[in-house]
Amino acid sequence: MTIQLATKNAHKAEELTKLLAKYADVQSLPDTFPDTEETGTTLEENARLKARAVYAEFKLPTFADDTGLEVAALNGAPGVYAARYAGPGASYEDNCKKLVKELKDQTDRRASFITTICYIDATGTEHFFRGEIKGIIAFEARGKNGFGYDPIFIPVDGDGSTFAEMSASDKNTLSHRARATAKFVEYLKTQR
Repeated sequence: MTIQLATKNAHKAEELTKLLAKYADVQSLPDTFPDTEETGTTLEENARLKARAVYAEFKLPTFADDTGLEVAALNGAPGVYAARYAGPGASYEDNCKKLVKELKDQTDRRASFITTICYIDATGTEHFFRGEIKGIIAFEARGKNGFGYDPIFIPVDGDGSTFAEMSASDKNTLSHRARATAKFVEYLKTQR
């Protein structure tokens, strides 16, 4: 089975390819494919927008996801806007720095990473899968692995390390994306 990923993010594509390798031949999205504007107000809406755009072009089963980071002290911000928290074109580092700065006087550093997957199967039917992990935001960036908010997110189910201090295999056993993808894989197993 071939699954078309609806992402041009190389880090995300690499992570998903590893998570799905046993179950499907995963195709990355060509760099020439136009970006889908994420106009949704929820992770589900944005994942659906991306999945529909890619499915319409390639007519292959399509996997799209959207991830948000909800911080308790910021009333759930950055949420669905996590990738552009520090503004349009912001780097991962820019977003992390802004979040750490916003929390500098906060003792409540609880946060949740959430991933929603929209999978469009060969018949065009949409399926949704959600994964979440709770954690806290570190006082400063730590570690060189991963991407996005990984250097400042410490999962409560871990050993006190940020995602960026973990190996890819350790992160992929407990991350929000891994949890959502595990639910997706369970669905795939029923389709064989």
